[in-house]
Amino acid sequence: MLYFSCDYAEGCHPKVLEALTNTNMLSTPGYGEDEFCDSAKEKIKKAINCPDADIYFLVGGTQTNQTVIDSMLSNYDGVVAAATGHVAVHEAGAIEYSGHKVITLPGHAGKIDALELRQMLVDHYADESAEHMVNPGMVYISYPTEYGTLYSKAELEAISSICNEYQIPLFIDGARLAYGLAAAEDVTLSDIAKLSDVFYIGGTKVGALFGEAIVFTKNNTPKHMITQIKQHGALLAKGRLLGIQFDTLFTDGLYMKMGEHAVACANSIRATLREKGYQLYMDNPTNQIFVVMDNKELEKLSKELTYGFWEKYDATHTVIRIATSWATSDAAVEGLKKIL
Repeated sequence: MLYFSCDYAEGCHPKVLEALTNTNMLSTPGYGEDEFCDSAKEKIKKAINCPDADIYFLVGGTQTNQTVIDSMLSNYDGVVAAATGHVAVHEAGAIEYSGHKVITLPGHAGKIDALELRQMLVDHYADESAEHMVNPGMVYISYPTEYGTLYSKAELEAISSICNEYQIPLFIDGARLAYGLAAAEDVTLSDIAKLSDVFYIGGTKVGALFGEAIVFTKNNTPKHMITQIKQHGALLAKGRLLGIQFDTLFTDGLYMKMGEHAVACANSIRATLREKGYQLYMDNPTNQIFVVMDNKELEKLSKELTYGFWEKYDATHTVIRIATSWATSDAAVEGLKKIL
């Protein structure tokens, strides 16, 4: 069976596992107050060209999104996101559970449009009943988006400028950040740090056993952040396990190399899909591939391939997701091409 259903099916990169094994019997302080977390933070600051960044390690993506949004917003604030955005669709209502409405904008291939964002804010504050409505207190986007698409640097600059104008933070979800940057034409990790107020570096989907790194870039860390992380169930007592992983991921460019590998595998599969006449549901350059499949053919493929269900296309076709990752082997890619 070929496994292409997601990009977090395997454990962790061998170098991460080696580092965890080699340090297994060491005794260190808990909750991230250890030398490995300190080292990882310094490496991340250097990689993002932001020496004053404030960094925290959390256990998973949902906890990270919820913690960032809840800690930065007032109780009357909501977060603006694409209707297809992860916090609006696939977080099981975690954001609303913390008391914050997700205010949706149309998604254009997974992205929000800067002009539509501005118009929404203009309309909100021009409404005489604005004080009786949920206040748009933050803008959330993901890089790459849930459809594997990417914002250009100009698009990010436009959204960031509007957020600055209205004095609301821009939060970039980087669960698959390495895969997005590997496919980007004009966006770098430094750009992500410069144009956002807070973002996170995904580890779970990019070579770590688990864990994400929140990065506050504008001296804007909420008060009592460790306390708030703990309240949201995202603080790991054995915090050094996260520090060791991110310290390894940001040694010798490993994080970006993993992203490049996944994207190269995806591009190879895309080329074969096009050659064989398959319909791509959406054109994107990252590690996620969305394909429109005939249901009868899909039934046959299911005997040899695991994939991610995305949505029904029509009565006889289904959109599936094929995802590559840091761990995708050349043999798996060739095997997929063969059964296609």
